[in-house]
Amino acid sequence: METAVHLLADEGRGLWTHPGASPDLDSHPDPSFTFHAPRVLIADDQETVCEALRLLLKGEGYETELVSGPASLLDSLARREFDLVLLDLNYTRDTTSGREGLDLLTRIRAMDQHLPVVVMTAWSNVDLAVEAMRRGACDFVQKPWDNQQVLASVRHQVERSRTQRRQRSYLSAELNDAIETQRRFLPEQLPQPLGCDIAVAYLPARFVGGDYFDVIETDQHTAICVADVAGKGLPAALLMANLQATLKPQMQCASNPAEICRDLNLHVRRSGKFISLFHALLDADARRLVYSNAGHLPPLLVRADGSCERLLSEGAVLGAFENWDYREKEVALEPGSRLVLYTDGIVEANNASGKDFGEERLRDLAVANRQQTAEELKQTILAAVMDHCGAQLQDDVTLLVIAVK
Repeated sequence: METAVHLLADEGRGLWTHPGASPDLDSHPDPSFTFHAPRVLIADDQETVCEALRLLLKGEGYETELVSGPASLLDSLARREFDLVLLDLNYTRDTTSGREGLDLLTRIRAMDQHLPVVVMTAWSNVDLAVEAMRRGACDFVQKPWDNQQVLASVRHQVERSRTQRRQRSYLSAELNDAIETQRRFLPEQLPQPLGCDIAVAYLPARFVGGDYFDVIETDQHTAICVADVAGKGLPAALLMANLQATLKPQMQCASNPAEICRDLNLHVRRSGKFISLFHALLDADARRLVYSNAGHLPPLLVRADGSCERLLSEGAVLGAFENWDYREKEVALEPGSRLVLYTDGIVEANNASGKDFGEERLRDLAVANRQQTAEELKQTILAAVMDHCGAQLQDDVTLLVIAVK
């Protein structure tokens, strides 16, 4: 093969530190990310082709590993990290269509969606190239190849991959910080007022979420809130953090629920977003709950006899109307009652066919299991929701259960 002979003559040419990299790419102070000499996995069933490519890349400072078929390639990817794969599309089972290589490309993408793959074949055609790119190839090289074309493609893909990997490393660190920060916003331990048992579950659909809850015990009351910021992810989490900073001091002062909703409404209005909020003051001694509902899904009050009341009010979601006049309602908490507060991640959890879990099923669960403790009822509901959606939450989930003894 002329290409192989030509490349053998070039062995040992040059030393590599970072092909094509910008001067400061390796000098970034992120201690969690380290660079090594780039490793390229070469997959081809012709030994002379593998050797020619090895020598070409060695001259540019790349480390290489050579494999001759799909099984050995997948084994190498499972054992070691690579910066790029040079993948032949034709192997001994099918030497002309490229289907075996295309199927292998799909399996590589299933293992690592970020790993750059440059495909090579001597049976090149437009349809094959298009299909390879559709399945996740980054570039397409036809045999016999031009050395400079191969080097340019490898250099570009390795540099791009390493830049993206560094960015993912930073994003991962920032997300970890965000998760920890949001965790600190939420109470580590819930107060347990005399005569009541409280349990809570908080499950963000992504790394961080827009749900919020808090339970604060004061001298006379236990202040309780559950809120849901419109949206998901970091934007919702930022607004939730802002809400928490404004709401918590008012809860600690046991301010009236309607007054809190009016103040928060003006605050949220400036953000251009919307937040639903249920805020209540629990008087455990008098077994009384005073609440205001700002457009939040109505909590379910299940009584010992199995009857169920939805804690509605006429309040609009926070941020929707500038001068909304929020009102309060009062309800008695009889012994044996169970109060279930939740966000829409519970009732809107979808199964594979797109069917919601629904408020009716939540109510039926709460009624049927009303003799359970708060923790037991919480676990019962969560298990049913997770079973319904296959543990694939579409939205943030908050579930707070209060059991009155």
